[in-house]
Amino acid sequence: MRLCFLVEENYRHDGMPNEVIRQLTAWGHQVDVLRPGGSLLHMTEAVRAGTHDAWVLKTVSGGPGLTLLEAAASAGMTTVNDARSIRGVRDKALAAAIGRARGLPLPRTYAAARPELLAELPASEYPLVVKPADGSSGRAVHLVASPDRLAAMVPELAREGLLIAQPYVPNSGIDIKVYCVGGELYATERRSPLHPEHAVRERRVPLSAEVAAIVDQVGAVYGLDLYGVDVLLGPDGPVVVDVNDFPSFRQVPDAVARVARAVLGLARAGQGAAAGLTGEQHGAVGGASLEVRAHPDPVSVPGAGPVEVVLPAQAVDSAQAAASAQGPAPVHIPAVAGDGA
Repeated sequence: MRLCFLVEENYRHDGMPNEVIRQLTAWGHQVDVLRPGGSLLHMTEAVRAGTHDAWVLKTVSGGPGLTLLEAAASAGMTTVNDARSIRGVRDKALAAAIGRARGLPLPRTYAAARPELLAELPASEYPLVVKPADGSSGRAVHLVASPDRLAAMVPELAREGLLIAQPYVPNSGIDIKVYCVGGELYATERRSPLHPEHAVRERRVPLSAEVAAIVDQVGAVYGLDLYGVDVLLGPDGPVVVDVNDFPSFRQVPDAVARVARAVLGLARAGQGAAAGLTGEQHGAVGGASLEVRAHPDPVSVPGAGPVEVVLPAQAVDSAQAAASAQGPAPVHIPAVAGDGA
């Protein structure tokens, strides 16, 4: 197969995805690498239909890679993950609206175009977790104890663009990170970015049935195939606090080969879907089970004042129906087993 990986400068020397690229090459596949953050891109030539079996994105939120991936998708090429699904989780305000409407256990979420607008939130909502709507890798995540502390942080937060704020969920200071690859789930625990004082060694941990069901639902709601979910164990049960497309897969056993096989499985299934699989169908594609999912369309978040990001479930259903009428839905395929060759 011929694959194209979009790798931004932040991940140029990172094991994920570089080791995956080397593994795919060793299996005899051709892998082209584009660096959208450090290259002049000839957009009309880069995304010619049929030049690659699949495009894979490993970039930071807000970088140019997603635009290129979306261009590839618009030309009819398979993308990993689906380009529309990536947009739906990289915008954390949008992700909160979709997730809450579909029954995921997410905190109440407010969005504000300017940090001073968050001053309208009542004191009862504190402490707050405030972070950029397009943040990643724990960047600029703040635990804000009081309205006075928020006022003092306004100059710092003003540089971050659209912000989201969520009431803090009391927890032990440990995040559960669950990775999904090839239809399988792997759980690790690590120190929360809000509690740097805790000495926690990142390690594999057992995955409860309750958390596993939530993580599987995350994939279904957002239309993701390769993803990670950050979960807190709060006083009222597990709470989803972040969703990442194509994460690091740290602590996943044999992660490189598993991710490489998953990419190949998704590419093969995408070819099958392009050949005529439409609607709500199930079938064998390269040894994998194929499920065509509807995808929640983006939802506009108003910018005047701090807005609680809540979307009625019927609005999501209507958006999904409109998306189905406009074109094919994203495809979710657990990766095929085998050596990938």
